[in-house]
Amino acid sequence: MTDQRAGASQLHRLLDAVIDLTADLDLPVVLRGLTEAATELVGARYGALGVLAADGQGLADFIAVGIPAEQVVEIGHLPEGHGILGLLIREPRPIRLPDLSRHPDSHGFPPHHPPMTTFLGVPVFVRGAVYGNLYLTEKAGGSTFTDADEEIVVGLAAAAGVAIENARLHTTTRELDVFKERDRIARDLHDTVVQRLFAIGLTLQGVARLAERPEVVEQIERAVDDLDDTVREVRRSIFELHARQAGPAGLRRQLLSLGDELSGVLGIVPTFRFVGPVDAEVSDGMRAEVVAVVREALTNVARHAEASSVDVTVEATGAQLVVHVVDDGVGLGPRRAGGRGIDNMAARATAVGGTMDLGAAQDGGTSLTWRVPLR
Repeated sequence: MTDQRAGASQLHRLLDAVIDLTADLDLPVVLRGLTEAATELVGARYGALGVLAADGQGLADFIAVGIPAEQVVEIGHLPEGHGILGLLIREPRPIRLPDLSRHPDSHGFPPHHPPMTTFLGVPVFVRGAVYGNLYLTEKAGGSTFTDADEEIVVGLAAAAGVAIENARLHTTTRELDVFKERDRIARDLHDTVVQRLFAIGLTLQGVARLAERPEVVEQIERAVDDLDDTVREVRRSIFELHARQAGPAGLRRQLLSLGDELSGVLGIVPTFRFVGPVDAEVSDGMRAEVVAVVREALTNVARHAEASSVDVTVEATGAQLVVHVVDDGVGLGPRRAGGRGIDNMAARATAVGGTMDLGAAQDGGTSLTWRVPLR
C-alpha cells in the first residue's frame, strides 16, 4: 500500500510537471523547467540537460541545477559531450549506473567538480530526433535510481519533446513578426532619415561656399563630417536590420544572454559592442566557437580579475572576425597568464587558422584579442 501511494504521488507530480512545461512558450524557460522537474521527480541532488550541437557530435548548450554558481565558475569549461555523456549521444537510450566511476567510458571529473556516484541518463526526442539528454546524479539517501525513476523521467522527456517543439514554433513565429517589423524600420530609415540627412549636408556645403569667415567655414565642414558619420551609422544599422540571422539564434542574442547568465558571478553586467554584420557573416560552427571563447574569457575575469567593468567587442569586417575582451581588474598574474582556459581559447583560434593575444590593457587590467578568418 505504501508503494502504491508513493507511485500515485510521483505520477501526480509528473502530471503537474508536464502541465507546467506545456504552459510556457519560452524555450530557455522550458529547458530549465524540464531539468528542474526531472531532478525533483526522482530525488536527485544534481541534474543537467545537454542540448546536442547541430551536427549531433557534441553539446551546444548545458543547463545544470544543484551546483552553486560560484562552483560552476571554479569548474570552468562546460562539458562538451565526452565520457558517459558522449555514450548517451552515441547510443540514445536510458542508462542507469550505480557508480559512474566504474563504467569503462567514465573520464572522471575536472577539479572543483562535486563527487557523483549514482547516475540516470535519458534522451529527449523532438520530432523523432534526439534533441538532448537529461543527466541525473546522486539519488537521495545514497540509493540507486530505480526502474520507476527511469520510467517517470522517460515519460517526462516525451512530454518535454512536445513542449520544446511548441516553444520552437512560437519562437519562429515571433521571429517572422520581428523580421517584418525590422524590414519596415529599415525602409523608413533609408527613405526618410538618410535622405533628409543627406539633403541637410548638401545644404550646409552650399552655405559654406558663401561664408566669408574661415572659422565659420571650418565649423560648417565639421558639421558636414558629423552628418556623414551619422549617415554611415544609420546605413550600418539598416544593414544589421536586414541580417539573415538576427533572431534569438543569432550571435548577438547568444552573447547578450551569456552576459546576463554570468552577471551574477561577475558582480557586473558585461558591456557588448558589435561591429559589422556579425549575425549574417558568422557561420553556425564559428558562432559556437565565439560563444565558447567569450564564456571562457568572462569566466576568467570572474575568477581572477576583481574587475569593476568588462567590455566585449565582436567585429566582423572584411574576411576576419575579431573578439576583444577588456577588463579593468588587477591585470595579468601567474594565475591568468596561462592555464587550461587560456590554452583552450588559443587552441580554438589555431584550429581555424587564427590567433589569440593576451596582454595588459592600456589603462590597466587585461586585454584579450581572439582573431580568426571568417572564411
